[in-house]
Amino acid sequence: MPLSVVTIPCLSDNYAFLLHDDSSGATALIDIPEAAPIEQALQDRGWALSEIWITHHHSDHVQGLAALLARHNVPVVGAAADAHRLPPLTRKVGDGDTFQFAGADVQVFDVSGHTKGHVAFHVPDAKAVFTADSLMALGCGRLFEGDGAMMWASLSKLAALPPETMVYSGHEYTASNAKFALTIEPDNPALIARAKRIADDRAAGRATVPSALSEELATNPFLRAHLPDVKAYLSMHSNTDAEVFAEIRARKDAF
Repeated sequence: MPLSVVTIPCLSDNYAFLLHDDSSGATALIDIPEAAPIEQALQDRGWALSEIWITHHHSDHVQGLAALLARHNVPVVGAAADAHRLPPLTRKVGDGDTFQFAGADVQVFDVSGHTKGHVAFHVPDAKAVFTADSLMALGCGRLFEGDGAMMWASLSKLAALPPETMVYSGHEYTASNAKFALTIEPDNPALIARAKRIADDRAAGRATVPSALSEELATNPFLRAHLPDVKAYLSMHSNTDAEVFAEIRARKDAF
């Protein structure tokens, strides 16, 4: 399946994404932090926008929608559970749903925690999952509406995807996430190497999104709360995985 993804920097540290099918010319946009960079990316490539997918209701993920819809009369997909506070939706989806984009399956996951009703979109043929503020590069979203158990359950769904899946998350927070991650696993050689690479990338102005799920599994402390070594380091040997996750999240909030 000739699917490709373009990462578009928006606002100060947000990302939007274009998923493009070379055969049909179909193009989906995931999240709309602002319209102008997205319009420019479409124009630069000569692509026509086909549809828009929204991950959650926060303004920095939807505020460019009205301006885009004024120029592109396309359907908008979002969570049924969040529809009451999203812009008007053409298609309402929920956990376990599958819809089609250019002949490819798009699997919907409820990944509540950062917000309730947050969804992620997994496109197996593109080896891509669009996670916004649920699973992030070396991090996860702050728990504004959910709790630790809810977010741990959401992250566990994403962790079960094929390890070669690329994670397209919503923000360029990776450098600060790396500094925090090293406080949880200071002796993790994969994390140490990744932190150095991230520092080099950011110094050169390179994006750190997307990231491979395999690398997140090896280095992201929010996916590693179940591991005996992590529990031991936190002196939480007998705690549940969700409790350990909640402790890591609390430490990040105070970091």
